[in-house]
Amino acid sequence: MVYQEDVIKVAHYFAGLDLAEADVLRRAMSGKFRSLREFRMIEEKYFSNCRELGHSEEVAQEVWRQIESFAGYSFSKAHSASYAVESFQSLYLKAHYPLEFMVAVINNFGGFYHTWVYFNEAQRQGATIELPCINRSLLHTRIVGKTIFMGFVHVQNLESVTIDLILSERKCHGEYRSIHEFIDRVPIGKEQLVILVRLGAFRRLEENKCSLLWESQLYLKRLPVRTDSVSMFPVQHKSFEMPVLEYSPIEDAYDEIELLGFPVSMSLFDLLQTSFRGEVMARELLQHLGKKIRMVGRMVTIKYVRTNKREIMHFGTFIDCTGNFFDTVHFPDSLKNYPFKGPGVYLILGRVVEEFGFPSLEVEKMAKLPYKPRPTG
Repeated sequence: MVYQEDVIKVAHYFAGLDLAEADVLRRAMSGKFRSLREFRMIEEKYFSNCRELGHSEEVAQEVWRQIESFAGYSFSKAHSASYAVESFQSLYLKAHYPLEFMVAVINNFGGFYHTWVYFNEAQRQGATIELPCINRSLLHTRIVGKTIFMGFVHVQNLESVTIDLILSERKCHGEYRSIHEFIDRVPIGKEQLVILVRLGAFRRLEENKCSLLWESQLYLKRLPVRTDSVSMFPVQHKSFEMPVLEYSPIEDAYDEIELLGFPVSMSLFDLLQTSFRGEVMARELLQHLGKKIRMVGRMVTIKYVRTNKREIMHFGTFIDCTGNFFDTVHFPDSLKNYPFKGPGVYLILGRVVEEFGFPSLEVEKMAKLPYKPRPTG
């Protein structure tokens, strides 16, 4: 028996149950069964029919045992076939169109991992990741050649009404040429504008984000007024001479973490206070089997498992500074002394082991690494 439908056939042709009775067995295995009494009646009829049909007790018991054991992994044939087709189609697209596939997964919002993992995978496949752009981005993430523009939907606290206004105005009257023109055309509140400026959405119009933040405060002093028309003549704005403002890429990274959940313009590894990136990279692990090494990895996910003694252990997945994955094993003793402390980058000491051709790190010690402080002032 491979599918649930096979159980119906066995019950019908081998044990002489009618199709309605045989379907009771199928429903019992699919988790939709509700009446134990009805099931026991079917079981009794199964063995009674087997005796009438001349099947030995031993054979009848063995077939029933197989039917019962099959309940743990049975599946509808229609579901199996459709999932198989979808799996092959997905595999083909991922192999031949890896960047487009990753963008589709990002826009699906249903992946197993956090969104940053899929952006990391696209980057590893050769893509350039661009922060949301006031003139190039859409609601969802889009790809142009090998450049992936993040969608506005990923920006935390950016209201859907604001996104709709930006996109509809741009579609009707063309791209924005300056932050002043953007303010004239889009009735946007100061808080929403600051979010866009902090995220670098105007970087193609003005690179100095600090100056834009000051300008947004100077030019947007009143509440926005909704208008459905564009001014016939350009609005004249007062010009201000801005002082030279200090600027740090680290501040950009912290803005991105706050507004997106992860940095884009800078690797999280570059935010570390230490310059150490590990003695071994993920792709080199098989060359160090049995050796004790130190690695630096960004946590991707954790799997919780209980041992035979009911103690908790973990299987971890990390990426190194090159973007490649490696796995870790955290036995109970190690986990008690060196537990996970949330998302971030960890220094890991462990022994390299291998199973079925795949290496992993049996962790002895682990510590979360600190980041450079955010610039103040």
